[in-house]
Amino acid sequence: MSTPDRPSDDRLRDLALLRRVRDRMDRDYTQPLDVAALAAGVHMSAGHLSRLFKAAYGESPYSYLMTRRIERAMMLLRRGDLSVTEVCFAVGCSSLGTFSTRFTELVGVPPSVYRQDPMLAQQAVDTSGLPGCIAKQVTRPVREPVRNREAPPAAPDLA
Repeated sequence: MSTPDRPSDDRLRDLALLRRVRDRMDRDYTQPLDVAALAAGVHMSAGHLSRLFKAAYGESPYSYLMTRRIERAMMLLRRGDLSVTEVCFAVGCSSLGTFSTRFTELVGVPPSVYRQDPMLAQQAVDTSGLPGCIAKQVTRPVREPVRNREAPPAAPDLA
């Protein structure tokens, strides 16, 4: 009698747990979530969860959560009835400075500029009538790869 393929079973179990973590971040993004709390919810260490999550989704749990918060912030800022500070706290961020920094990294402009510039709001895709899963994919900010800011630019080879 053959035994079940343990590595495959473990991988499927891990993927199901990662999906639960991602779904929790999508649902509870306004709550104070950290990797340790997310990991405890699926009975993993924070380091193990971070490694598995990044391998499965291509970004860390923190990065995913912040991107989700910025997506929601973009929509709230386009509405125009909340201040940047109100939007920051409405999407679950506790630091206006961190929120502004992450927003600028993902969107390319600070949240105050995004809120005030009608051209940026008009360039946003109209998602009315789209299923939520498609709207989320279309409006998801794209994180540009971050270069090592401490490394000096390479000198041209003059040889």
